[in-house]
Amino acid sequence: MKVLVSDKMGEAGIEIFENQDGLEVDVNTGLAPEELKEIIGQYDALAIRSATKVTKEILEAATNLKVIARAGIGLDNVDIPEATRKGVAVMNTPGGNTVTTAEHAIAMMMALTRNIPRGTATLRQGQWEKKNLQGREIRNKTYGVIGFGNIGSIAANLAKGLRMKVIVFDPNISSDHIQKEGFEAVSLDELFARADYITIHVPKIDATVDLLNAAAFETMKDGVMVINCARGGIVNENDLYDAIKSGKVAGAALDVFTTEPPGEHPLFELDEVIATPHLGASTKEAQTNVAVAAANQIIEYLLNDTVINAVNVPSVSGEILKQLKPFIYLAEKMGKMQAQITKGGLKEVIIEFTGNFPEVDLKPVKISAIKGLLELFVKHEVNFVNAISLANDMGIKISESTAKDSGNFLHLIRMTVISEEETNLIEGTIFGKDDARIVRINKFRLEVIPEGHLGLIHNIDKPGSIGSMGTTLGKHNINISRMTVGREEDGERNIIFLETDTPVPPEVAKEIEGLDLVNTMITFEL
Repeated sequence: MKVLVSDKMGEAGIEIFENQDGLEVDVNTGLAPEELKEIIGQYDALAIRSATKVTKEILEAATNLKVIARAGIGLDNVDIPEATRKGVAVMNTPGGNTVTTAEHAIAMMMALTRNIPRGTATLRQGQWEKKNLQGREIRNKTYGVIGFGNIGSIAANLAKGLRMKVIVFDPNISSDHIQKEGFEAVSLDELFARADYITIHVPKIDATVDLLNAAAFETMKDGVMVINCARGGIVNENDLYDAIKSGKVAGAALDVFTTEPPGEHPLFELDEVIATPHLGASTKEAQTNVAVAAANQIIEYLLNDTVINAVNVPSVSGEILKQLKPFIYLAEKMGKMQAQITKGGLKEVIIEFTGNFPEVDLKPVKISAIKGLLELFVKHEVNFVNAISLANDMGIKISESTAKDSGNFLHLIRMTVISEEETNLIEGTIFGKDDARIVRINKFRLEVIPEGHLGLIHNIDKPGSIGSMGTTLGKHNINISRMTVGREEDGERNIIFLETDTPVPPEVAKEIEGLDLVNTMITFEL
């Protein structure tokens, strides 16, 4: 079998491939897309980092490809849905560079606070600007951590070791869990108001794009310093420039940018900004760790049919996977839906299987539901291998049960999610061999295909409500491709599920919420 290494990778990983009987490895880096497309059909496995873009076109040409392994966490450069359709396992190495990235955030904070880059640059220019480069102590300063995942929690502990006061915002982790770890859980507004330093450790998803924007900077403490070693685009770079120029933000340390490499950038004109070229994971130890992990993942998959850290394939045998595949798909969609309708820090998940399920271990189905629930929050870090442990780390209690009686359905999955603010219940089933449906949301009975651009509307069950929504969407040239209506079991409200050809923008959703017979509208993607 043949392996292609198309990005620069730690030598330790290459040596593992070269020493493995039954494998032939080619190291061919810096390929243009057309060059990769021309040769990829020869290979059974592809080892990458961030430079190679595994697009739909590449995957169509990859006629023999079985597995892609990323030496690192981020998989923005891989078309995972297309890989899944092609039956290609996609794996990453989420544990190899968490410490390194957290340490880089702390190093950036220290360098920014003590003006180390400017001090070095001016000395090299023959200047002695001791008075102009006065810094400040970090001891007893308030360190605001946005995102308490693997990296954020390590950064929080490092700052605590520096005798800083650490406050944490993470809407997807219960405040009880954060407090048990020894930190104070706060709202985002409170973090902005109190923090002397703000460090970002969240994935780039719709909810976090431009999270730090002009409005956010206005609410921050004067003289705050901002550190971003997560993903470009979470901090609005134009708004950050304005906030520094106005004096609201005293300085920023950036390892990531909206466009990479950023080229000429207005932020680089400011002495208050220090920057590195996405070095968060760039240490010898980290690159060795992820290279070794990626090599071992590929070898285990090709030679032993063993799945390690796959983001799109559960760790089960092929025969069991064939039996459970429709339920795995349904459970993941249910988890994704719960993630987008449930507000507040997650506390508990209850999964119930009722009816005539295959006589096999249903654990992969449960894991798929948890993966779907968490991946919008931790994105690159969650997969079929670590979903349960990540949930445990987040303080989420998980329980499951099975029963034979499923009422009107041959088999039914019920997923209840309890947060600090509310409890939501979703039920789903499979019609025929693999036709997934959501059949209940809380008190509402309905039938929804779990895919596409969806809108969930709570409205008053009176004439004219549906018409007013359709008129509003039509005014904005948004076509409804499918509509499902469910009535509350013991009330006067309806629930309406809309699938639209294009996403409903937030401003249009707000306009619909303003209609007389509409209570709320939530938009999401499945």
